[in-house]
Amino acid sequence: MVKVKVGLVQMSCTADKAENLQKAIDKVKEAAAKGAQIVCLQELFTSLYFCDVEDYENFQLAEAIPGPSTDALSGIAKELGIVIIASLFEKRAQGLYHNTTAVLDADGKYLGKYRKMHIPDDPAFYEKFYFTPGDLGYKVFDTKFAKIGVLICWDQWYPEAARITALMGAEILFYPTAIGWATSQDDATNKEQYEGWQTIQRSHAVANGLHVVSVNRVGFEQDGRMRFWGGSFVANPFGALLYKASHDKEDTAVIELDLAKTDHYRTHWPFLRDRRIDSYAPIEKRFIENE
Repeated sequence: MVKVKVGLVQMSCTADKAENLQKAIDKVKEAAAKGAQIVCLQELFTSLYFCDVEDYENFQLAEAIPGPSTDALSGIAKELGIVIIASLFEKRAQGLYHNTTAVLDADGKYLGKYRKMHIPDDPAFYEKFYFTPGDLGYKVFDTKFAKIGVLICWDQWYPEAARITALMGAEILFYPTAIGWATSQDDATNKEQYEGWQTIQRSHAVANGLHVVSVNRVGFEQDGRMRFWGGSFVANPFGALLYKASHDKEDTAVIELDLAKTDHYRTHWPFLRDRRIDSYAPIEKRFIENE
């Protein structure tokens, strides 16, 4: 059996970029001390979630990848012998920015990056103002401990992204995330939104027969108008919850995954065997008109 221990760092952030990076490093060390071999940080962990407004000053938060943050984390990865998944605001060139996740291997080597493909534009989530859609395609990273796929937040809602990444050989799907509730909402709406978010990702685990690890931020931001709902979780290859974090507290959790479960579930529930790839061409259309 191939087993790997994954660490989830669910934390709150401040307006101080250096403070957030140091906090993340401290929590990565905490996860490693608990036995984590792969540690995933939440989406855009070096800052507050700045996409609540369209403000040109926020572009100052961006950096090159590789760059200062990956350099710092690379040293930690090498020191601790762990893989780190780090979601950052990438400045690719003047006037060109991406929402990007870097992967650092257990020897500190920078393995590459994934640029978020699906970019939302909703009230308090004005990401299209900041981010150019990813142009690297879907990515799988062959780390020391597992072959991992990384997708980012809004990508969570798209089964196509999960399927393609799984077909590329990912053994675990990681989703760094920043999603929350407007504080003006009622409890029923909050419950519905969180359960929908968790359910769609658990369905990716079922459909593809692999573990899903989703890591969200927590705390009040946007002058108290947004409560990031935490609730980071791990699902097994049939969607069963192995762990769920609280909605209102920081959390550094380490969960052991048995990667042999993928073969077990894919054998007994052979969704990949029975795919009718000859019939899927219409999925490339924006909408299928009835004529």
